[in-house]
Amino acid sequence: MALIPILIFGVFGLVALAALAFWIWMLVDCATKGSGQGNDKLIWILDIVFTQRIGALIYFFVRRPERKKLFGV
Repeated sequence: MALIPILIFGVFGLVALAALAFWIWMLVDCATKGSGQGNDKLIWILDIVFTQRIGALIYFFVRRPERKKLFGV
């Protein structure tokens, strides 16, 4: 019976670590590879920082493919 809470904690811990790694990856990707015009890069970085995982997902699905298509990076 004591094994179930440990497994649940382990699964949620792994999911949290994966989400944190994804968030850091998107933040670094935006800061280093984003070639924004004006305040575009700053706005994306602030969006990712303040909205955390939701902002990282938005960046991943909206801005990153657009940037890769335009600049190939």
